[in-house]
Amino acid sequence: MQIVGFHDYAPQGRRLATALNAEYTEVRVHYFPDGESKVTLPPLTSPHLVLVRTLDRPNDKLIELMLAARTARRLGVARLTLVAPYLCYMRQDSAFEDGEAVSQTIVGEFLAAYFDDIVTVDPHLHRIDHLEQAIPQCASLTLTATDLLGAYLEARADDLFLLGPDAESEQWVERVARNHNLPHAIAQKERFGDHEVRITLPEQGWGERTVVLVDDVASTGRTLAQAAEAVLARGAARVEAAVVHPLLAGDAEAALKLAGVSAIFSSDSITHGSNVVRLAEVLADGVRELLKSSRPA
Repeated sequence: MQIVGFHDYAPQGRRLATALNAEYTEVRVHYFPDGESKVTLPPLTSPHLVLVRTLDRPNDKLIELMLAARTARRLGVARLTLVAPYLCYMRQDSAFEDGEAVSQTIVGEFLAAYFDDIVTVDPHLHRIDHLEQAIPQCASLTLTATDLLGAYLEARADDLFLLGPDAESEQWVERVARNHNLPHAIAQKERFGDHEVRITLPEQGWGERTVVLVDDVASTGRTLAQAAEAVLARGAARVEAAVVHPLLAGDAEAALKLAGVSAIFSSDSITHGSNVVRLAEVLADGVRELLKSSRPA
């Protein structure tokens, strides 16, 4: 197979190629003044092409993936695998008012039309249980960064208590806590818009420990910020945050700091200064698992 990355995710792409003992090359993207992208593939050396690109800020990236995938097929690639550690447009899984686009299924069908396999990490799913429901007719593989984040937290010497800021975070908190012997609890959240939430803490206390807020995604940071303020008011010695995908859009980091979050820890699914664990080996294991499947290369 051949690993092909993009400039905005090149270090992670190279690490994946190293983990797979495979060649790494890169797509060239030129941006015209009007915003259009010219995509040029490197020389192709294998019938199995693995495109590596995380899909935060996805709109341009999706078009460039489409151009790259169609060009690869035209040049004779038989099997196309997308490794997208962060998978975009997964949260909108229902229409809540007339005319709303259900982006999860639309983008899922779009990706399935171009790729034979998709590998991702901890996708942000709400009302469905399996990624195959969002990406039909495509072999999709869901991996998790929770063991890596849990091992990082467990290795610390301080006394930690894990808290999920809402019910949706429960699956990630429980995986980290169960596998790494860390106490935990789940708060409840009411959302009133993109930037306004209210957090209700559980009755369970944590004393004067360091509380680590655990979630899959930090986007605007408002959920984590509200939880941090409530936790500190309840007597925690310190509040930190551990997330898989550090989107941290706009003033999210400033909001978290203002709320009292002392540190943020994340995976390198999205390049950010908070990255403390690398996903290359987990992703490489996922690609190897795909290679064992019956789909033809």
